[in-house]
Amino acid sequence: MALEFVGIDPNTGDQQSPTVWVDPQAREIVLQGYTPSPGVAAECAATEVPGHAVGIPEGEAVIRMPASMTGLIRKACDALDALDVR
Repeated sequence: MALEFVGIDPNTGDQQSPTVWVDPQAREIVLQGYTPSPGVAAECAATEVPGHAVGIPEGEAVIRMPASMTGLIRKACDALDALDVR
């Protein structure tokens, strides 16, 4: 698997690194973010969403991404869209 690095949070310090990659082969965005507080994780797990079971399924995780990452996430979406054009 060869991930394409998109970017790191522009406000990150030396010890933190929320990061965005694109996996062109799987056509997925890969995110590294912060662990949510127990309250946020519990709220996500307890929220009923149409067509989705309550809870966080095995193999999935809730992460937090700072608002400063919005542009990088858009850039990753654009990179995946460009794969469909090639």
